[in-house]
Amino acid sequence: MTSTIGNNELEISVKHFGAVLTSVKSVKTGYEFLWQGDPKIWSGQSPILFPVIGKMLDDKYLLNGRQYGMIRHGLARHYDFNLYSKSENELVFLQSENVETLKSYPYKYKLFVSFKAEGTALTVTHTVKNENDTEMYFSIGAHPAFNCDIGDELVFEKNETLYSERIDENSVLTEEKDLILSDENTLKLSENSFDKDAMIFSGLNSKSVILNNLKRNKKILFRFGDAPFFAIWAKPNAPYVCLEPWYGINDSYERKPDLSQKRGIQRLNKNESFSFSWSAEFNEI
Repeated sequence: MTSTIGNNELEISVKHFGAVLTSVKSVKTGYEFLWQGDPKIWSGQSPILFPVIGKMLDDKYLLNGRQYGMIRHGLARHYDFNLYSKSENELVFLQSENVETLKSYPYKYKLFVSFKAEGTALTVTHTVKNENDTEMYFSIGAHPAFNCDIGDELVFEKNETLYSERIDENSVLTEEKDLILSDENTLKLSENSFDKDAMIFSGLNSKSVILNNLKRNKKILFRFGDAPFFAIWAKPNAPYVCLEPWYGINDSYERKPDLSQKRGIQRLNKNESFSFSWSAEFNEI
């Protein structure tokens, strides 16, 4: 099932299964800004990453002395969300734990995801609430994919010196780092940009990046705010790019004795909530 909102500028559609953003379309021209998924390349579009990001070492983790299994990028994207509320320009979805999620992630939670269209901009807000009598550990991130072409460019808000942390064929962090930008702000998307998989950055000075689609005269201003990690990814030579604010990161080969000690992990006390947003402003030049 899919729900749709819009205004005079944008039409936004979201699938209830996984609360996946599935369309961002210009009302004036009919242009589709969001990657539409192609099983031959990558069938995804905008998965929500919760309660982990990336890969857990051996797909397992320890919590309070007990071992649990956890699939890549977590559970939320594999279950339905309920449509919590709908207005003319905003959709709010809610997912809670169920019998199956508790087997892999032994916490009660509420995960709200809102999609709000304002003019030419879309804001997506994720809110996690701890429904347990104890503290709760989690990671959360976004993974939207936008249509683009080889030769397009990403322009950061500020000049950056960025080293990409690398993952191997098992999606586990290695000690390898590659210098991507050296006191520069523009990253050209080439056929080989993602030959080593995702670029994973931390410590950015910028809080936004512009995706310039040069051939089609389209521009997306993507704001990722204070996210401690920011990943950029696509299949090699594919006509899209994922811009991914993360509050968490893949495991490395250094095994941690408890989820609470995982790098980038977030912590909530009883009844506490955590929220983060990303926004994208879609412009047709």
